[in-house]
Amino acid sequence: MRPVCVFAEVSGGTRAQIMDLLHGRWRTATRLIMVVLSTAGMPPAQIAALLDYHPATVRRWLHRYRTEGIPGLPDRPRPGRPRLGGTALTTRITALLTAPGPWTIRRLWQHLGRPAISPRTLWRYTRTVAHWRRPRLIARGDPDHNHTLAGIRRRIARLPAGSVVIAEDEAHLDLLPAVRATWTLRGHRHHVMTPGKNRRATIFGALDLTTGTWWYLWARRRATGFIAMLQLLLTAYPNAPAVAVICDNDGIHHAAAVRRWVSDHPRLRLIHAAAYSPHDNPVERIWASLKADLANTAVTWIERIHQARVFFRRRTPDQMLTTAAPWTSPWLPHSYAQNFREPA
Repeated sequence: MRPVCVFAEVSGGTRAQIMDLLHGRWRTATRLIMVVLSTAGMPPAQIAALLDYHPATVRRWLHRYRTEGIPGLPDRPRPGRPRLGGTALTTRITALLTAPGPWTIRRLWQHLGRPAISPRTLWRYTRTVAHWRRPRLIARGDPDHNHTLAGIRRRIARLPAGSVVIAEDEAHLDLLPAVRATWTLRGHRHHVMTPGKNRRATIFGALDLTTGTWWYLWARRRATGFIAMLQLLLTAYPNAPAVAVICDNDGIHHAAAVRRWVSDHPRLRLIHAAAYSPHDNPVERIWASLKADLANTAVTWIERIHQARVFFRRRTPDQMLTTAAPWTSPWLPHSYAQNFREPA
């Protein structure tokens, strides 16, 4: 038995598909519907709202019907060569570029089935929905990320009054210059000389998340170098009841020698961050600023080390805090703005 009343349920995507057909392949039938609705007494504004048209467009087709009748509703012949591709081609290009890959105009042309259009035409269509840029590498993340962050915030909130909270990380400094995009005169391309043989040094860096004080140490990337950095931080804050150092899960941070040293120094609280989450660490933004400052410069090894030292020397604690933006880190509790070193 048929139901007394039937209503069609249309989702947002299905409705958009229907409107695309009414505005595209079946647009002549849509104009006939405009005439029928107008004959039933519906004003052009309501017809336009129902069919997703502008009211002026509805009035134009109703005027065309009054002056020319039904033969005036189809599209008139247009001069020139028909447009290639159209919205269907743009939609296919968008679907292909949704997934990352080594997309070039030639590869797009091959995956589109080698359409009969020139590379320049395909480039124009691609440019309307995409632009040329590098993909962004992202860490895969820690499945227990939120649970680990909650534990870090609890440990920081329970620190005694006057404690210090420090973010620590390591970075590599290379003699081989990093090449970055830069403004270049037209018709000219900068040449950056390679050293022939690369050299690398490790910098241990630590940022006081309250005052912006920056500490760094040149050392080998070993457990002994990390212990030397921790000893430097303990010596820098002799009156603090606790020095909490938040670091990542690098192997040297979990070494047996590091665990023994931390157990012998109860003032130091070593806190490990979530795995595969470098974006949580404010020190990473300082390293990014340093490497951007040294990019495209070919110098000797002594000059490279001097460049890094000058970078740190010229920046005040306030500038370091602005660069690191620790208030954006999920490590800190909502009461981050308080001075942890100020007695209660």
